[in-house]
Amino acid sequence: MKSVADDPDSQLNTTETPPVVVTSELRKFYRTGFWLNQKVVCLKNCSLTVYKGETFGLLGPNGAGKTTLLKLLLGIIRPSSGRGLLLGKPIGDRSVKQHIGYLPENPYLYDYLTGWEFLQLAAGLFQIPQSVQRQRIPQLLELVGLSQTDARKKLLRRYSKGMLQRVGMAQALINEPDLVFLDEPMSGLDPVGRYQMREIILALKAAGKTIFFNSHVLSEVEQICDRIAILSQGELICSGSLNELLGRNNTYHVKGQGGDWEILQKWIPTLRFEPDGSWQGTLQDDYYDFLASLRLMEGKIIAMNLSRYSLEEFFIQQIQRKNDGSTDPLMQNRVENP
Repeated sequence: MKSVADDPDSQLNTTETPPVVVTSELRKFYRTGFWLNQKVVCLKNCSLTVYKGETFGLLGPNGAGKTTLLKLLLGIIRPSSGRGLLLGKPIGDRSVKQHIGYLPENPYLYDYLTGWEFLQLAAGLFQIPQSVQRQRIPQLLELVGLSQTDARKKLLRRYSKGMLQRVGMAQALINEPDLVFLDEPMSGLDPVGRYQMREIILALKAAGKTIFFNSHVLSEVEQICDRIAILSQGELICSGSLNELLGRNNTYHVKGQGGDWEILQKWIPTLRFEPDGSWQGTLQDDYYDFLASLRLMEGKIIAMNLSRYSLEEFFIQQIQRKNDGSTDPLMQNRVENP
């Protein structure tokens, strides 16, 4: 498994940024059977680090153990073995809860409260003064795209799935947390709702908040996250920045004909010639300058493709590799030697 402590190309300099989430060999199993003599392992020796100010995405198929890991970090359930720290305190420490926010995947909200009353209840649990509540609740409702009229008058039992997700997000932010846990925050949202949720997460990131979230919407993860980790069958199989795992945005596979060999080699160190007279290799510099130089050499491009996996391709290949035990040499090289 590749675990990356710092990424020179990332906007987040982890060498200077303190960790806010640390787990070491975290494990969770449940006993089952008539005599409780059988074990079902949900999480296997999970070790990861999330740094202050970063957006960290935890990916995995259903049943991989993502929600189990979140519940362990939040102190909702206890680990069978291993340890972890949250904001410098052992997981389960009550003093930390004042500084974290949590949106579960399927939030259970009180049916016979309005959205406004529910947020007042959440604010009361954090002992937020009413004078502050009167300012913060309207701000949060505007942030998550709920009208104050609906929030004041409509009971939560009449909210749509998307509206419940929005008011759930508002309660997760009611205490202005330093660390926010989001379990499938895009669940139940239409395209406009997903866009708004993405903008909320980016706004939290810009404000210096640390965000740890699970999601199945890989396109959103690719746009939002600084780093990701993939969990499969309870085991963390890889983690790192997107550039490290997928390849860099400025790397291209180029195939062409003609040109000057010596000049081409300066642009394409991996240059090789084919029997049909064409050449190909990997280009990592500004391709506009390369194309201008190639034109002066009277060469031409046959094909040029971005040499980078999509997150969906990478995710599927990693899960398949985990399931069948096979190894894709190119993908294995990406994970071990980004």
